[in-house]
Amino acid sequence: MALTLAAASVFVLAGLVKGVVGLGLPTVSMALLALLMPPAQAAALLIIPSLVTNVWQIRPLGALGGLLRRLASMQVGVCAGTLLGAWRFGAPAGSWAMVSLGVALVAYAAWGLAGAQVAVRPRDEAWLGPLVGALTGVVTAATGVFVIPAVPYLQALGLRRDELIQAMGISFTVSTVALAVGLYANGRYSGAAAGASLLMLLPALLGMQLGQMLRDRLSPALFRKCFLASLVLLGLHMIAQELLAHAW
Repeated sequence: MALTLAAASVFVLAGLVKGVVGLGLPTVSMALLALLMPPAQAAALLIIPSLVTNVWQIRPLGALGGLLRRLASMQVGVCAGTLLGAWRFGAPAGSWAMVSLGVALVAYAAWGLAGAQVAVRPRDEAWLGPLVGALTGVVTAATGVFVIPAVPYLQALGLRRDELIQAMGISFTVSTVALAVGLYANGRYSGAAAGASLLMLLPALLGMQLGQMLRDRLSPALFRKCFLASLVLLGLHMIAQELLAHAW
C-alpha cells in the first residue's frame, strides 16, 4: 500500500509538470519511480498514463495529416530502435539502466537549460528524421525515457507552438506503444502490470488538471528551469549512486 501511494504521488507530480510545461510526465515518473522500484517495473507502470495523456495532447486530430506525413519516417525509426534495443538489451534493469537513465536525464536537462537554437534544413529531414527516431528508440528501450534526442530534433524543425506540441504528442505516443511492445516481448508487461498502470492514470490526470490551473499563476519559463535543474541533480545522483556502489 505504501508503494502504491508513493507511486500515485509521483504521477500527480509528473502530471502537474506536464500540465504546466506541456511535457515531462514519463521523464519525471521514470526518474522518481526508479528510486522506488526496478526500472523495468517503473517503465511498465507509466505506459497507460503516458499513452492517454499523449493521445490527448495530439488533438485536434483533424489537423494531424500533414504533420503525420512529415514525421512518419522518424516514427518508423522510433519503432525500429525501440524494438531492436529491447531485443538487444532486454527490459531496463540493473545498474546499467540506472546509469543510462541518469545520463539521459542530465543530457535532456542540460540541452533545455542551455537554450541552444539549432535548425534542421528541410532537405535533411529525409535522413536525419529516421536516424533521430532510431536513436530515441534505443534510449527508450534502455531507460524508459523518450525525450532524447527526439525533443531537440522536433524543436529544430521550426514548427509553430501548437504544431510542436502535437509533434511531441505524436512522438511520445509512438514511443509509449513501442516501449509497451518491447516490455511485453521481454516478459515485463503482464496483465497485472497493465492493471497497475491503469490505476496510475487517475493521479496523472489529476496532476495535469492541477498543472493547467497553475499555468496562469506561475511563470512557465521559470518553472521549466527549476524542473530541468532538478532533473540534472536527480540524474547526477543516480549516476554517482551506482558508480560508488560498484566502486566498493
